Amino acid sequence: MAARACIFIAFALCLAAPVRAQTAPMRYDLRVDVPVAAVATAGWLGSELLKGQLAHQTCQWCGSVPGIDTGVRNALKWRDIDRADTLSNITGFALAPLAAIGVTALAAHHDDALGNGGIDTLIIAEATSLAADVNQIVKFAVGRERPFVHALPPEAKGSTAHPADNNTSFYSGHTNLVFALALSSGTVASMRGYRWAPAVWASGLTIAAATGYLRIAADRHYFTDVMLGAVTGSAIGFAVPYLLHSGGSNVPAVSGGLGTSGGALSLAWAW
Repeated sequence: MAARACIFIAFALCLAAPVRAQTAPMRYDLRVDVPVAAVATAGWLGSELLKGQLAHQTCQWCGSVPGIDTGVRNALKWRDIDRADTLSNITGFALAPLAAIGVTALAAHHDDALGNGGIDTLIIAEATSLAADVNQIVKFAVGRERPFVHALPPEAKGSTAHPADNNTSFYSGHTNLVFALALSSGTVASMRGYRWAPAVWASGLTIAAATGYLRIAADRHYFTDVMLGAVTGSAIGFAVPYLLHSGGSNVPAVSGGLGTSGGALSLAWAW
C-alpha cells in the first residue's frame, strides 16, 4: 500500500509541476531593426516638437459632425474633461508601455526565457513607433478639428491651451499608440509561445480600451477618430512582428515523458 501511495503522489506532483516551455525564436537583424526603431521613434518625437509648423493652423475638416460621432460624444463626454484627459495620458503614456514591456518580460521570466527580453522590447518598440509615424502623417494632412474646439465660438478657438493641437483630431494618437503596444506585445508573446501570453493580451487590450474611452470622455476625439486609431494601431502592431519577425513554426505541440525516480513511476506532459 505504501509503495502504491508513493507512486500516486509522485504521479500527481509531476502533473501539477510546471514543465519548462520551449520558446520559439524570432527573426531579427540588429543592423536593420535598431536603426528602423530609432529613426521611427525620432521621427515621431521630432514631429511632435514641430507640431506648430506641421499641423494645420486652421481646420480642414470642421463642417457638420456625423451623427454617430455626435451621439457617442453626448453619451460619453465627462463634465470634467480635463480630468479625463489627464487619466488618458496616464493610461496611454505610462500604463500601456509598462504593461506591454513589463508583462511580456514577466511572461518570458516565467518560462525561464528572460534573455528574450531585449529582442521582444525592440520588436514592440519598432512596431509602435512605425504606427505612431503613420498616425502623425495622417493627422497633420487631414486637419480635423477636435470636438471641444469645434464647440467653441470662433473667437475663442485661438485661445486654447495648445492651439497647434486644435486640428489634429483624426485619428486618435493615444488610441493608435496603446493598441499598437497591446497588439505587438501580445503577438510577440504568442509567437514566442509564452504560457502567460493571455495575460499580456488581457492587460494590454484592457488598458487600450480604457484609453480610447477616455479620449472621447475628454472631448479630445470623436468616436470615428478612436475607432480608426484602434484599427490602424492594431493592424501595424500585429503585422510588424508577425510578418517581419516570424522565426519558425509556432504550432502548439504536445510533449510528454515517462520515467522513474527513486523507484517511483512518474509521468509529465505539457501543451
